[in-house]
Amino acid sequence: MRLGINLGYWGAGMDADNLEVAREADRLGYAVCWAAEAYGSDAATVLAWVAAQTERIDVGSAIFQIPARTPAMTAMTAATLDTLSGGRFRLGLGVSGPQVSEGWYGTRFDKPLARTREYVEIIRKAMSRERLTHEGQNWTLPLPDGPGKPLKLTVHPVREYIPLYIAAIGPKNLEQTGEIADGALVLFYAPEHAEATTLSPLRAGREKAGKDLEGFDVVPTVPMALGDDVRALADQFRPYTALYVGGMGSAKQNFYNKLAQRMGYEKEAAEIQEKYLSGDKQGAAAAVPHELIDSTSLLGPVERIADRMQAYAEAGVTTLSLTPSGFTLEERLAGLRAGVEALERAGVA
Repeated sequence: MRLGINLGYWGAGMDADNLEVAREADRLGYAVCWAAEAYGSDAATVLAWVAAQTERIDVGSAIFQIPARTPAMTAMTAATLDTLSGGRFRLGLGVSGPQVSEGWYGTRFDKPLARTREYVEIIRKAMSRERLTHEGQNWTLPLPDGPGKPLKLTVHPVREYIPLYIAAIGPKNLEQTGEIADGALVLFYAPEHAEATTLSPLRAGREKAGKDLEGFDVVPTVPMALGDDVRALADQFRPYTALYVGGMGSAKQNFYNKLAQRMGYEKEAAEIQEKYLSGDKQGAAAAVPHELIDSTSLLGPVERIADRMQAYAEAGVTTLSLTPSGFTLEERLAGLRAGVEALERAGVA
């Protein structure tokens, strides 16, 4: 199991600190540094900035939003980032959610699985540098009855094959991800529930492609907090968990709420969502079970975190992406170093 670092979103006033975190992760031997986008900072620009000021660490999009770019544009961006970084780019994709897709990008959030599959097919073809033609439900290339002609990518990426990841939560999305991608980006990954919630559908998808999970990268992003009082540390992540379980999506369409239900928190998930959507964010945070936070985070002293890292490795994780807590740069850097120490103690590197 390798370690990654997830920088999340940029533009919140901590960008200089984020860059130092990426540099320290590079120095410590972390495998990959991820950056996200929603409707603020875009991931491509951030990754170019980080890649220019690091040496060995991979840079990955977690995620490029599918409604934000045409597939051909994403192929161009991936090829450019891979070239500029010297072969260190990982392409992570995701459909985002209905609010962002329809409210920010003006793209209907319909048939996300079919859209993702077609998007990946076009990217794969474009990245292979063959002349790009495609006939599908969402894209036709070139457009018929017009001046367009099949073109091929002019950029030569450093690598012939850039690894492609998909952010997946639901069973159907996970199964398709196993079939068409090289890795899965997941949140709220609990080792105790991993087989039923994540690995089983991924394995089914790999079987469809005539493969197994060998070589497939399972990448959960996991919050981490150092200290002795585990319950107090968990409380730091109550607002974060409540946001996803309660407010990330509508009452009818919240992938994270459904995940919490599949983990056995049906009643709690309903209460968190009801409170969050009614405007009671504090009440929603208070309703989050401690066990849910503890099972999906790394909390406590280094020895306890090492034990949990071992559990993650045994539960199929191949790259563990950390999000160290802390309001200061020193706290976040200490978390990075503790992550390396815990991994060495766990003996799963």
